[in-house]
Amino acid sequence: MVGPICLYPRLLYYILPITAPRSALRSNPGTNAATELKLSLSESTEGIEPDWQSLRRGELPHLYTKAKLTREFLEHLTTMAQADVILPSLETVQEILSHPPPPTAKKPNIVPLYGQISADLITPSAAYLKVSAHSKSDFSFLYESAATERVGRYSFVGAGPRKVITTGEGHGEAIDPLPALEKVLAERVVAEVPDLRLPPLTGGAIGYVGYDCVRYFEPKTARPMKDVLKIPESLFMLFDTIVAFDSFYGVIKVITYLNIPDDLASLPTEYEKATAVIRELIDVLTAPEIPIPEQQAIKLGQEYTSNVGRAGYENHVTELKKHIVVGDIIQAVPSQRFARPTSLHPFNIYRHLRTVNPSPYLFYVNCRDFQIVGASPELLVKEEDGRIITHPIAGTVKRGKTLEEDEQLANELRSSLKDRAEHVMLVDLARNDVNRVCDPLTTRVDRLMVVEKFSHVQHLVSQVSGVLRPGQTRFDAFRSIFPAGTVSGAPKVRAMELIAELEQEKRGIYAGAVGYFGYNSVDTKGNEKEGAMDTCIALRTMLVKDGVAYLQAGGGIVFDSDEYEEWMETMNKLGANMHCITSAENLYAKRQKA
Repeated sequence: MVGPICLYPRLLYYILPITAPRSALRSNPGTNAATELKLSLSESTEGIEPDWQSLRRGELPHLYTKAKLTREFLEHLTTMAQADVILPSLETVQEILSHPPPPTAKKPNIVPLYGQISADLITPSAAYLKVSAHSKSDFSFLYESAATERVGRYSFVGAGPRKVITTGEGHGEAIDPLPALEKVLAERVVAEVPDLRLPPLTGGAIGYVGYDCVRYFEPKTARPMKDVLKIPESLFMLFDTIVAFDSFYGVIKVITYLNIPDDLASLPTEYEKATAVIRELIDVLTAPEIPIPEQQAIKLGQEYTSNVGRAGYENHVTELKKHIVVGDIIQAVPSQRFARPTSLHPFNIYRHLRTVNPSPYLFYVNCRDFQIVGASPELLVKEEDGRIITHPIAGTVKRGKTLEEDEQLANELRSSLKDRAEHVMLVDLARNDVNRVCDPLTTRVDRLMVVEKFSHVQHLVSQVSGVLRPGQTRFDAFRSIFPAGTVSGAPKVRAMELIAELEQEKRGIYAGAVGYFGYNSVDTKGNEKEGAMDTCIALRTMLVKDGVAYLQAGGGIVFDSDEYEEWMETMNKLGANMHCITSAENLYAKRQKA
């Protein structure tokens, strides 16, 4: 055990008990770790967001407790020491199922299993290409998280879903997508395995809810809208097998579910089926060949076309300012959409985007007839340690060319009265949205107007969170917060009505949500726990369909907004994705000539 432990002396330095002499750990970390890891595991971790990147740099993990680190670390060492082991073992599963939950509790019908390998020679992009090619499915996804100045621990890959759910005219019923999604997720209930450490997503629904679904959440906003993109209003893929990258430990977990049979005598057969799925995917991941997508000949010099143009967008700003002056609204967020033909393979766009615009939410979703390529900076809503969390972002400046200029621009953003006023208003709107489903006594502003830096811009970012009231679910929280005030306005409903009347076109995926909803679970005592939820706002996102890339961006309009400056703000927000397409085309055209 000394070998694996010695790989992580810096981590052990912080999780050893205070009574253990750190000087001894420095001199012989492996030996002391094996004898000194006796830390109590009773410390609470509720509401704490682990700063994995600071841990990797060797900084004090003040955002995380020693207890949880110890549990995860010990399990990690055990698994890495037995590379061919599938966890939990058949014996553990049999033991759990031999004690059925109380009659009043929901009966679980699946158990998570996983196998683990090192990620030192495999990237999430390579894993996606291997897994999607192996599945031969037209539906697949890759979710990554680039740790800008915040957390970015997990990335997820999946292909070949067992089911795809779509809504919207021409693609299914034109209905609220959440009840149907909740119903299909309820068909599977996960049996929790004590002390089994898994990422937040182990399976469930992965996809998007388009902005236009708001008409089902707030019927007053419904207007006749032109459908230019002709994509589903919502689309979710149901996965029971996924690949999870843990960037902190540098490992890959291949996770699947064992179906619990009615007759437990056949449990070994079901266990073998599930382990075969895991081993097959591990073989796929460790194969040396990477099936690179075929790139057709690149055509350079393609032009962007706006759906409204500069004059049209500036007119939207003028009209909204009139409503603000008479007190109809306080703020609204109109948008414009650009269309741009491209011969790039959509995944090659994604490969380039993740390089030029690393973001907390990077995603590539193959929906057969179209692909979604995104690098969103903004969380919409997620559930973490029992709290509902949302991250309002408002206030933007460009990045500086030097460190000094960068910090100067950040200070200007912090001191901008317009940006601060707009941001505080949207934080208040987020608090109201959270309070609609959470206990008001638990609602709090965890961070207020912190400057976060991204590849091309800097944003003012806050965090609002709360604990759900009894009887409220994650779907209620999603419905309450969707769409974010940062892409609609305030008061939200009236602002959305005016936006619809001005834009007169469906927004599609733009300003909607991309993310996942996991399965609910039941522990050995019969206590039910809601599945994970993590969704981002579809910003800095491209829809690629029939050889055309669609990009969309908007900006917050207040009473003293300048029409030209607001138009330029949308152009700046679109800049990273525009640059991504152009530079990627130049790169692949150069390779094709070589």
